[in-house]
Amino acid sequence: MIREATPADIPLIHALIQELAAYEKAPHEARATEPQLHDALFGDHPAAYAHIATDDATGTPVGFALWFLNFSTWRGVHGIYLEDLYVRPTARGAGHGKALLTELARICTERGYERLEWAVLNWNTPAIAFYESLGARPQDEWTVYRLTDDALKKLAGRSS
Repeated sequence: MIREATPADIPLIHALIQELAAYEKAPHEARATEPQLHDALFGDHPAAYAHIATDDATGTPVGFALWFLNFSTWRGVHGIYLEDLYVRPTARGAGHGKALLTELARICTERGYERLEWAVLNWNTPAIAFYESLGARPQDEWTVYRLTDDALKKLAGRSS
């Protein structure tokens, strides 16, 4: 079962983000706090959205998807950028990841969005195989760039 996240899910979402960061071998990089997540998802101007996957038999939360809108200047419409998709290891293979992606695809088609995009680490071959089994294709002609921390401050003219 897939449901929209509620404010009561913030501790769960925070815990799942921490689990995902550990899985991706970068727990030190996951610095988001519960108040930040609450503001981003449920504040006056929500910047992101989340869905929770639960076990059908027990109702226990087993995963989540956190996403936000992007915009294609070429297509002239919004799309969804999936920031995080995570299913706990004990629940993998039961269809929860596919159900989360199916819900996001449903939202896209229902709202007239033409893209559902995300990034995956090159070493995460189980995820890559799963995404490709759904028909997703890598966009290997693009390279993602990122400015953070000191480099971002330096470019902004604000040294740390």
